[in-house]
Amino acid sequence: MKNISYIINGVLAVAIIVLFILFFTSNKGNAGNGETSLKYAEGDSTGVLPIAYVNVDSLLMNYNYAKDANDALMKKSNSSNATLTQRQRQLEAEAAEFQRKVQNNAFLSQDRAQQESVRIQKMETDLRAMAQRMQEDFMKEQQKVSNQITDSVRLILKELNKTAKYQMILSNSGLDNVLLAEDGYDITNTVIGLLNDRYKPEASK
Repeated sequence: MKNISYIINGVLAVAIIVLFILFFTSNKGNAGNGETSLKYAEGDSTGVLPIAYVNVDSLLMNYNYAKDANDALMKKSNSSNATLTQRQRQLEAEAAEFQRKVQNNAFLSQDRAQQESVRIQKMETDLRAMAQRMQEDFMKEQQKVSNQITDSVRLILKELNKTAKYQMILSNSGLDNVLLAEDGYDITNTVIGLLNDRYKPEASK
């Protein structure tokens, strides 16, 4: 999940907000164009600074697709590990049997012993290759999930901002980007709600 969090942070995070605040707050040209914008309570600083942030950790824990995708990845990982463990035990057993036969001079000839040694070495090589392929497949699937989450969040934020009119939307994980902010700047629950409304589990399979 940390990798997913880092990717979303990379897409959503904006490093320097202070340089833009004066420009954005002076841009009031949209007031008379008939478009709907958020209503701010008197004294609410979010009306002065039209920015917001999304808590990535909370989003990943509550976005249904992220939870389902993570469960699927864990099942895939567990299945791969079980397969590798079984093959490893088989290799160890055959290697032990080979060693026993060598010690007891059980092979009919030196050539037959050499053939068996080569076979076991190939088993070991094949096992390592399988482990590498499984790791690569898992990383590709993890990247695919990360991209889908990122695309979904980006789409929802664009839709939300058609009416919200935020000049900037930040991401936050722990205290990575937002050290302190009024509650009104946190739009995490709104974003999660919109994501879950759009998500259809059967369509993701």
